[in-house]
Amino acid sequence: MPIIARIDGLIVVIYPHDHAPPHVHVLGPDGEIIFILNCPNGPVSIREARGYSEREARRLAKRITEMVPFLCSAWKGIHS
Repeated sequence: MPIIARIDGLIVVIYPHDHAPPHVHVLGPDGEIIFILNCPNGPVSIREARGYSEREARRLAKRITEMVPFLCSAWKGIHS
């Protein structure tokens, strides 16, 4: 499970051999949010949110959107 980034104590991971479309899993003590990256420029969309409020998911979506070019590059590197 490659940890790609950390945001506010949460980890952002991309699983090797995961399915398309490019996406990241944001994991924390309360649950998981999966963001579709919409490469190469975003914005991200929320595919699934477990354990986090809609408000928190939207807040994290803004943070992940800022990282889309980096995350898309990481996805490509892991899945090439």
